[in-house]
Amino acid sequence: MIKKTLLWLLSIVAGAILLGWFFWPANWSVRGPVFDFITGRQAATPSDAMLQARLKLPAGFRIGIFADNVPHARMMAVTKTGDIAVSSMRDGNVILLHRDVNADGKSDGRTILFSGLNVPHGIAFHDGYIYIAETGRIVRAPYNDAARSVGALETVFDGLPPGGNHRTRTIGFGPDGWLYVTVGSSCNVCVEDHPYRAAMLRMRPNGKDAIVYAHGLRNTVGFDWQPGTRRLYGTDNGRDLLGDNIPNCEINYIEEGQFYGWPYTYDDKVVDPDVGAGHSKEIARARVMEHGLGAHVAPLGIRFIAPSLSVPGLENSALVALHGSWNRSTLSGYKVVALHFAADDTITEEDFLTGFEKDGDVIGRPVDIVTGSDGSIYISDDYAGVVYRVGWDTIPVSSDQVIAPEDKTDGDPVDAALEVPSAALLAQGAALFEQNNCAQCHEPLATTGKPSVEIFKGLKGRYGVEEVMDILDIPPGPMPRPEISDAERKALAVYLLSRSN
Repeated sequence: MIKKTLLWLLSIVAGAILLGWFFWPANWSVRGPVFDFITGRQAATPSDAMLQARLKLPAGFRIGIFADNVPHARMMAVTKTGDIAVSSMRDGNVILLHRDVNADGKSDGRTILFSGLNVPHGIAFHDGYIYIAETGRIVRAPYNDAARSVGALETVFDGLPPGGNHRTRTIGFGPDGWLYVTVGSSCNVCVEDHPYRAAMLRMRPNGKDAIVYAHGLRNTVGFDWQPGTRRLYGTDNGRDLLGDNIPNCEINYIEEGQFYGWPYTYDDKVVDPDVGAGHSKEIARARVMEHGLGAHVAPLGIRFIAPSLSVPGLENSALVALHGSWNRSTLSGYKVVALHFAADDTITEEDFLTGFEKDGDVIGRPVDIVTGSDGSIYISDDYAGVVYRVGWDTIPVSSDQVIAPEDKTDGDPVDAALEVPSAALLAQGAALFEQNNCAQCHEPLATTGKPSVEIFKGLKGRYGVEEVMDILDIPPGPMPRPEISDAERKALAVYLLSRSN
């Protein structure tokens, strides 16, 4: 009976999603891997060749995969010995990625520190303990760095409102030694009943003397303290469903007792059309953002680069992970940006790591950023389930020996299999295309009578044969995996690329 009831509920939810997809108002765009995010589906781990072809960094930096198979990798924290703890939010785990001792750019192993947690997200190390923020409480356990072992969990604070539209909780210890935690709103835009919603709290490490430190912060997922000034900055996700370009997602300078506008106002004290009327007093005292990142880019982790690391080009700068839009007709975000802070505290922004999204194709969604003592930059990706390592100078990354494909004069990657594809190979690929009924989704509407997924458009300029073979081997949903051999997969890849314009 229970099984039938669950199946019935699932069918209702699926039907509602489909109806919403077809009848969604024109100004409420749904784009990007939103259904993958809802269902928890992971993208394929990018190959070294794909990383080289797609991801772009400033001159002198390199990127590789530090650890893969880290499902839904979210927030991270570095131990005293250089290991990295990362929350696997949907699986309920906290995973310890061992530091790279053999200098191959990859984690030397892993330990599952905790399992069965309720939406674990924020992680922090403090005075011999590991702290973890679940959706409704903060817990901690003794942590032994040398043994990579943990003791029994104890509850530090159990008064967080759980769940809601924004169910993640982020924690961090400030220069003052107090524990800070952010709690997102329960909704897109509404007047909250619980005082801890859309707020930052501060408490002692044992959970005592908790206060609302700042409020009116719709969903501040990431925060960090600027070296030297000790000013606290946080990322905040702006509301949805007002169109492509409003409101901004924000960088805020967070101070005790300040109100940051949500839900009554956004940007430079613009009155919210849904709940802002009649709240002129609240709007007048609202603190405006320090920097606008653009609409719907979904900023998550923020990390200031310590001056002692001497990372070139990132002096007095912070890196911010833009998880990427779902409520925009053209995708935005899906990258890491650098924020440069001038002496007068003005902020300028420039791209640091790009290429996770290209022409609507998404291979990753950056979440959090931490740094190693050698200047390594680690970036978690909850869509591909990996942690990347960005290196510079002599810092090793896993793809150091991979040579990026040389460009042709027209900018397309060189691929020997495409330079002179044999007639037999093309014929074999065309036959496989027909046998696997690929035309059902990938031919024009006039041919099949069904909508087309335009996989051929610009394909050759974005991928080589090996990358297309990887996609065919681990395809993005809802594309089925063709049951073919490696040789057949290569023939099909060559055929698809030959049809690209």
